[in-house]
Amino acid sequence: MSGKPVTSKPVYGYLMDEDENFIIDEEAAPVVKQIYSLCLAGNGPTKIARMLTEQEIPTPGTLEYRRTGRTRRYHPGYECKWAANTVVHILENREYTGCLVNFKTTTQSYKCSKIIYNSEDKQAVFENHHEIIIDRDTWERVQELRKQRKRPNRYDEVGLFSGILFCADCGSVMYQQRYQTEKRRQDCYICGSYKKRTADCTAHFIRTDLLTEGVTENLRKVTSYAAKHEARFMKLLTEQTEDGSKRRNAAKKKELEAAEKRIAELSAIFKRLYEDSVAGRISDERFTELSADYEAEQKELKEKAAALQSELSKTLEATANAEKFMKVVRKYTSFEELTPTLLREFVEKIVIHESEALDGKRRGKLRRQEIEIYYSFVGKVELPD
Repeated sequence: MSGKPVTSKPVYGYLMDEDENFIIDEEAAPVVKQIYSLCLAGNGPTKIARMLTEQEIPTPGTLEYRRTGRTRRYHPGYECKWAANTVVHILENREYTGCLVNFKTTTQSYKCSKIIYNSEDKQAVFENHHEIIIDRDTWERVQELRKQRKRPNRYDEVGLFSGILFCADCGSVMYQQRYQTEKRRQDCYICGSYKKRTADCTAHFIRTDLLTEGVTENLRKVTSYAAKHEARFMKLLTEQTEDGSKRRNAAKKKELEAAEKRIAELSAIFKRLYEDSVAGRISDERFTELSADYEAEQKELKEKAAALQSELSKTLEATANAEKFMKVVRKYTSFEELTPTLLREFVEKIVIHESEALDGKRRGKLRRQEIEIYYSFVGKVELPD
């Protein structure tokens, strides 16, 4: 199967040259990058579509009409009216990472022209086919954010922590609240189950300004340590995420090799044993007894080898994830404030525990509240003292 496109019309952001190669569309590619940046900043497809419309950016259908005269996706009078599903299609398209995806759609039969989207296992994907518009790490991060779909609140805003803040006790997403009086305005987050009364849970109330301050402080500590001690930080991440000790990994590899060698020996022994049984050199009773012992040993070794392989694979994955996190760290060596884009590139989720009174009073002013920050790719990061 060749890595040639099966379509004559590439996705929005690319053009096709005479040799059927995808080349960057200088007019559309910046719009694609803008859409991904807006998503990373915490905006949903509907809001992104509205922003593009307000900027009077021609839609993909309008651009196609102006260049080719095709009217299939052109809507006169709505040349710059973007639809949310168009934004969704762009955000979910893997071809912006440089891979070619053929056979994305099919038809029910030659009698019915209705288009059906193929599952990924029926698609043909060719990596490194053309120049990228969106790097793979950004694309994957956007897919993660898309799973945590956020809607604007009653103030037509998407809260800084919306979609990534969770209750430690019931696991519910935390909701943004705003209390406003003549003297002051206070933003906070509370447990979704408590707000909706769908589960027996407490408020887990936390002020947005204090949360922002705490997360910013922790993020600065992590990025500063990583920038100053990169090698030490990488080692720390792999050891915290999975057992990354070289000595222990070497021992596991040696143990795995020994198990695989013994499995192969048992297969050879079992083969010879079967031949002896057929030739009558051993009795059926003796064959059954020995083969049962060897089979039991081999089964145990296979389970052990699978467990060792899984542990070693996790260690390799932990190293790769640590490098992904370091790419983000290098991108933001210093920052002035916690922006939605910065937060969502660094943080996967934040877990809020219920506050505890330190003075023994139920409504005491002196309180302590635990916040767990799970960073993208690597989870919780515990720096040495």
